[in-house]
Formats: sequence, C-alpha cells, structure tokens
Amino acid sequence: MSETTDFRPWLKNYPAGMPANINPDAYPNLLAILEETFQKYRYKRAFACMGKEMTFDEVDKASRNFAAYLHSRGLEPGDKLAIMMPNVLQYPIVLFGALRAGLTIVNTNPLYTPREMRHQFTDSGAKAIVIIENFASNLQEIIAETGIKTVIITSIGELLGGLKGVITNFVVRRIKKMVPKYSLPNLVTVKHAITEGAKFQPKPFNSKPDDVVALQYTGGTTGVSKGAMLTNRNLVANMLQMRSASSLMLKDDGTEIALCPLPLYHIFSFTVNCMGLFSLGALNVLIPNPRDLPSVIKELKKYSPTAFIGINTLFNALLNHPDFVALDHSKLKLTCGGGMAVQKAVAEKWQAVTSCPLAEGWGMTETSPCASVNPTDGSGKLGTIGLPLPSTIMRIVDEAGNVLPVGEVGEIQVKGPQVMKGYYNRPEATAEILKDGWLSTGDIGLMDADGYFKIVDRKKDMILVSGFNVYPNEIEDVLMLHPKVLEVAAVGVKDEKSGEVPKVFIVKKDDSLTKEEVIEHCRANLTAYKVPRHVEFKKELPKTNVGKILRRELREA
Repeated sequence: MSETTDFRPWLKNYPAGMPANINPDAYPNLLAILEETFQKYRYKRAFACMGKEMTFDEVDKASRNFAAYLHSRGLEPGDKLAIMMPNVLQYPIVLFGALRAGLTIVNTNPLYTPREMRHQFTDSGAKAIVIIENFASNLQEIIAETGIKTVIITSIGELLGGLKGVITNFVVRRIKKMVPKYSLPNLVTVKHAITEGAKFQPKPFNSKPDDVVALQYTGGTTGVSKGAMLTNRNLVANMLQMRSASSLMLKDDGTEIALCPLPLYHIFSFTVNCMGLFSLGALNVLIPNPRDLPSVIKELKKYSPTAFIGINTLFNALLNHPDFVALDHSKLKLTCGGGMAVQKAVAEKWQAVTSCPLAEGWGMTETSPCASVNPTDGSGKLGTIGLPLPSTIMRIVDEAGNVLPVGEVGEIQVKGPQVMKGYYNRPEATAEILKDGWLSTGDIGLMDADGYFKIVDRKKDMILVSGFNVYPNEIEDVLMLHPKVLEVAAVGVKDEKSGEVPKVFIVKKDDSLTKEEVIEHCRANLTAYKVPRHVEFKKELPKTNVGKILRRELREA
C-alpha cells in the first residue's frame, strides 16, 4: 500500500457528488469561515435554546463584544480559556468570542470533579474560565492551585431574557437547588462581559494555519488526560470534510435545522454542530440535558429538524419512547451517529420509524474528530464505520507496522489534514501515537474489498460509556488512594443503555471494605460516568509472570 492518496480503494464507492479531496487551505483559519458565515446568513436563525432564538447577526455582535472584553482584561492571543458549561446560548458566543480574541479553547466537562478540573487547568495553563454557576463551588476548591486569574460566570437562564430567564434561574437555584454556595473574587457575568466589551474593539492579530486553537483533552492508556492540539488547519479540514459528506443530503442556504443534543464540549458535537452545520447556515437547536427525553421530544416536535446528530444510546432511548415514535419525521434528511458504535438493530429500527437512514461515523479527538463515515444517503454498510472522508487515508497494520491486505485484522491507522499536531507538552506520548503523519488509533479492525472499515476490538483497555472515553488507569489510581484497597483492576462490561460501563475487581487490604464505600469514594473523585457500576471483590487478581494485571482475563471471565 502506498502512503499517498493513490491507494484509496474506497473512492469507487463514494456516492455521486462526494469529492475525493478537499482543500484544507481554502481558508487560512477558522476566523475566515466564521466571518464568511456571519455575512452570508446574517438574518437567519443560528441557535435556539429553551425557546430563545438568536440570529447569526446577534451571535456575531455578541461574540465580537466578548472578544473585545477578553482583550480588555489583559488576555493575549495564545492564552488558554477554559469553557465549562452545558448546551446553552452562551456557549457559541463564548467560543466564537475566544477565537476572535486569538485564545486557545480548553473545553471542559462541567460535571468534572475538582480533582479532574485541577489536572486539566494546570496541565493546559488556563488563565481564564467561563463557567456555569452550578459548578462554581468545585472551581472554588481548586482555583488557588491553578493559573486562572479571570473568572466569568453564567447561569442557565442568563440569556433567555425577560421573565423566562428569571423564572428559569429561580427554579434552578431555589426549587431544584442545583447551585451550591460558592465564593469567588472579582466575578463578572457573560452578559456583563458582552455589554462592557461593546466599549472596545478586539485587537488585531495574525491567526496562522498551524496555530493551535483548541486543546481538546482525551484520556490515555497511562490514565493521564492529555490535551490534543487541534490547529486552524485541522478544524478547517474536518469541517470541509464533513460538509462534503453532509452536502449529499443538506443544503447550504440557511434552511436546515439541526438538533444538537450532544454536549458541545465533546469533540463530536463541537466540530459537527457548532462548527460544521453552523457554517452551512443551519439552525442548531441546543439541548441542555439530553437525558430529559420529554424535553428532547418537545424540541423535535416544535422544530421538525432536518438533521439529527446523536449517539446510539440516545437513538435507542427515543425509539423506545411512544411520543417520539408518534412524531412526524417527514422533514428529517440526515441522521448521523458517532461517539460510540451504532448497533445494527437500532439503525434498522431508526430507519423504519423515521424513514431516514442512520449513518455511523467514526473518529477520535486526535482526528478533530471525524475520520470515516457511512454515506449519508443510506448507501453504506450497517455494522461498519464507513469509508474514509475526502483527503483521508486509512490502513490496517500488524504489530510490526506492516500493512495488511484486505480482510485481515490489525490496528487502524489514519493519515489526513484533520490529524492533530500532537499532545500538548507531551512529545514522548506524541511520538508513540504519531509517526510520519500516520496516527495509530488503538482500534483493531479490518478493511473489506469495497474499502469499508469495521472495528472488531480495541487495542487499548479504554471503556466507552455513552460516547465518552473512560480509562481504567484513572479509576484504578483513584481507588488505590482508598486505605482499604490492596489491588484493583478496572474493565468495561457491556451495558444495554450505555454500551459499556466500568466494573472494578478489588483485593481488600481491610476486610471491612464494602461496595458502598468503593462507590462513594469514586463519586467524590470521578465524573459520574466514570464511577464503576459493578464492584467485585476477589482474593487475588490474575497477573503476567512480571506481575502485570491481566485486564483482558478479567473482562472475559
């Protein structure tokens, strides 16, 4: 197999209209796409959330003001800004404002524990943060140990306006009691920052193709979360690649409506919804809590979206809800699943209920994230991760790095303009995964004669919980801090709702240790989806002759 784009057997199966290549240098940076999009769709609707809608023009002005405010606070291009909030209108304003200020985005899961926040903020060197008030008390615990000097706070109802905003915040704060008490100095709100920023102009700066615009954190086999450096060119390329795939079904005339239930801090929704579909002029309907199925169904009924980007667990949950089945799905043209494998039974039922194919895509944080996708017109193969995107090469290699022929199983490697620059401040980890432009994915798979790729196993011990990566080492490190734990191993086990969930095997140091203590300790130190669902105590754990715990043996037992 050649390392050039000459060897791409999948091209013959590209649907009509799908180009073999995109030009990743068509735009010098993300800002150029932003400016083009704001001008082209100025008076169209850009984002909607909880009944409030904003036009491209309104987002343009608010984000420009926010950028000016960031500069007025002394932040400079290249500084790191953490964004920690769910899907609310503030997110795109803050994101686009930060990009316009030349800052590097550090997307942060708002459900992170103080321990997880501390690592991400110190590792990235974040100087500022925009955080939803619900989790400000966690920031209070660790901010002194970070380099964060500027804190901008927001609330669920802040940009909803009028009585609705007031009532929403009252319910969240007083009725549901979702905002623990906190005390942080020199706080300003997003609304204040936008208003204050109107007094200034953002300072000009040069944003080059190879500049890092996002540090997107991912786990690692060592259990240490690493920041994937995503550049202007990486994200521009992936946006153009996705636009090429979606253009089979979607128009770029500002008439499309996309449901956005996946969190924008996750790389899949970040690039596909907030960047790609936004650049097509689509209205993104933001869902703050996708687990609240009635609220998701309410938005589906109100907006009748033409595009739906989700994950298998959400599709499955909706298909089992009678109110969803009863909806009119006639306007739905594109459904794309990512983050975790789409089950064949779910894909078949989705098409039967909605008359819209469910196309599975695949990628990693390190590929910005999309690397392959099944044709969105429904001509792909269920049970595969589809065909490599334009300008992308994928291959299967053995443990020695030799390229394997069609049908043979080995590790999937990817090469393309969307592959990250590397891991932030981790040259050794970068060198392990990235060689001569080829990214070793850790996924074990094969390529069939038509160029479709299929994943059969994972080389890594990573656990995939509803599209989120969970690394056994992190769970094990946390549990080894418990004084009653002698040894621990964490694995993933199948789960009907989440795909997989963590299970831990523990050798006790103290016989009084209970499963409840284990769970409680994990809840205090890990995000909810990382907390083990199953705990099993054992006399001893299986090991190699050099003493390495055999997770695979535990998983298969």
